[in-house]
Amino acid sequence: MENTLIINEPSDVYGLSNLIYKDEAYDIISCCFEVHKTLGKGFLEGVYKDALAHEFKLKNIAFKREQKFEVLYKDIVLPHYYCSDFIVYDKIVLEIKAQSDVIDQHYKQVINYLAVSKMKLGLLVNFGESSLKFKRIVL
Repeated sequence: MENTLIINEPSDVYGLSNLIYKDEAYDIISCCFEVHKTLGKGFLEGVYKDALAHEFKLKNIAFKREQKFEVLYKDIVLPHYYCSDFIVYDKIVLEIKAQSDVIDQHYKQVINYLAVSKMKLGLLVNFGESSLKFKRIVL
């Protein structure tokens, strides 16, 4: 019995019905695919961020760029802070990369953004490969 897969909803074979912010994440990733389709790979991160900001505006998706988050340590605010690429819908951290490969450090970076922001979902998107790569990170 321990190797048995139990599916509560017939249409939910992959367990997607319980994804946090599923529709919002879909909208964000759709915009990322549009940017990647139009620009391809090879640009600097800043170019993808500019194009993505424009795409968000076209789709009326609420976002903030370069959102700063203070880091609290015991009873003080540390002088260093985290700065995420985007906060989308006031609840999703979006980190953009334009590298040949995403490494473990990038996942940890998003986890830290989630920890200091108290948000639950982060998206790590890499425009630097032939096809767009993205990862959902839930804290």
